[in-house]
Amino acid sequence: MTGRTDVLITAETLVSRLAAGEPVTVLDVRWMLSEPDGRDRYLQGHVPGAVYVSLDDELTDHTVPGRGRHPLPPGPRVQAAARRWGIRNGQPVVVYDDWNRAGSSRAWWVLTAAGIPDVRILDGGWSAWKAAGGPVQTGSADPAPGDVRVAHQDLYAGALPTLTADEVSNGPLLDARAPERFRGEVEPVDAVAGHIPGARNLPSTVLLSGEETFLDGTSLAGLLAERGIDPGDGTVGVYCGSGITAAVTVAALTAAGRDAALFPGSWSQWSSDPDRPVARGE
Repeated sequence: MTGRTDVLITAETLVSRLAAGEPVTVLDVRWMLSEPDGRDRYLQGHVPGAVYVSLDDELTDHTVPGRGRHPLPPGPRVQAAARRWGIRNGQPVVVYDDWNRAGSSRAWWVLTAAGIPDVRILDGGWSAWKAAGGPVQTGSADPAPGDVRVAHQDLYAGALPTLTADEVSNGPLLDARAPERFRGEVEPVDAVAGHIPGARNLPSTVLLSGEETFLDGTSLAGLLAERGIDPGDGTVGVYCGSGITAAVTVAALTAAGRDAALFPGSWSQWSSDPDRPVARGE
């Protein structure tokens, strides 16, 4: 069973490993819905040696039609990018961001789904690194090319479970968006407001503590129980607007030992089909 330390790494542990000279590839995946390009923030200060990764350009394939706003990239493209970032076979990877674990969770999901085995999210992100007294580097990093090989050519059928639009109703389903978007009161991005019928709302931001670290398994189990989801209910499906913040929920569930499956196209794919039903309200 996958557990917390398989998905997450503490800032203190990362500080110690880097100080000891252990070979760890660190990726800075700063991304916000309102500010997708985090390169400027990266240049102003980052974990020493960290390479900036553009979520929109390198963890997404916008040429794929009909699969939402952030379609998954193919395996060969992930491999080329990973080598550019300096990832080597057998070398651990740590990903981090500075906003609600969205960018790092997307990177964790994409790299893990591609078959890269040792990828962890920095629990607490950039804030935790600074709070732990980690050194800060400015400017950009220029890593030596890596040699990593990915195991999966198609991430929609990769190492992590996914759901299609036709499969989301087969089990419990979580909507990771803000409550007002779930209820259909506002929709700032997609053309249609509302949610997939039968989904329960659990915003991904609720899964983080005041220190921006992931909640423990007991706290998460309580949140799921409040939404009528019990351990015996099987794999939990998760979606959001376009598959980004839903990866935070998938990471949280996986860290707690729960089986979770991402609907990559999420609401942006579902709502683009006028024949699919839309629910509003609670």
